[in-house]
Amino acid sequence: MPWIATPDISLRYEISGKGTQVLLLLHEMGGCLESWDPVLPLLHPHFRVLRHDQRNAGLSEKPPGPMTLVQSGNDAVALLDALGLTDPVVVMGTAVGGAVALHLAAAHPGRVRAAIVTSPATGLPESARAATLDRAALLEREGTRAVVDAGLAQAWPEVLRGDAARFAATRAQRLGADAGGWAATMRMLAGLDMAADLASIACPVLVLAGIHDHTRPPDRVAPVAAAIRGATFRTVESGHFMALQTPEMLAAEVLGFLRDQ
Repeated sequence: MPWIATPDISLRYEISGKGTQVLLLLHEMGGCLESWDPVLPLLHPHFRVLRHDQRNAGLSEKPPGPMTLVQSGNDAVALLDALGLTDPVVVMGTAVGGAVALHLAAAHPGRVRAAIVTSPATGLPESARAATLDRAALLEREGTRAVVDAGLAQAWPEVLRGDAARFAATRAQRLGADAGGWAATMRMLAGLDMAADLASIACPVLVLAGIHDHTRPPDRVAPVAAAIRGATFRTVESGHFMALQTPEMLAAEVLGFLRDQ
């Protein structure tokens, strides 16, 4: 997979698929572009799919210092520009990737035709911020092994672990993630307030919540959909990482939603 250097960041990316509509995929915190592997074969007949390691993740650049949602959104736009993809795209993101997707829809409305978000992580209650910052510090002190298993217990519970090989591969990928980049992303999440972004989104939006997601359960995801004018909210039999856990279900939801637009 190639890299491309925009004015601000070097990104590893892949573009694939046979469709004419571009689908931009934005992975979760701790993930990478391979987070979408199981669902790709189901999307390729319908879309030209663009995915990339976001800043501080995978094999993309990990600049020193704090990161912001604006930076992540600008990275995606710069990647689209560098590849000559100027028509509006469909953007889909998971967890923090969902926050980036919604920010793109708000801040760059001319570039986004529709947005699909699964378990979007658009902020934290005040009561959870200190613990999140503590986890970021723990990542930096002790590395990924200090947080991976506890996180997966919430995001990928036993009921969804029927494909043991896929779960094991994802756990191994998380252990290999860059601890400093993950911590920087976690700190960004701790400081997010997307109320203004959500209120300004005008494109069609699908918000999916997994009933087995103990990290972002439906009662925490529903208010995100309610804050977006005209958004569609659905609760589905999945967890925090729908592209990995239930790819067939996710693809069906995506195609059904876009057919209705």
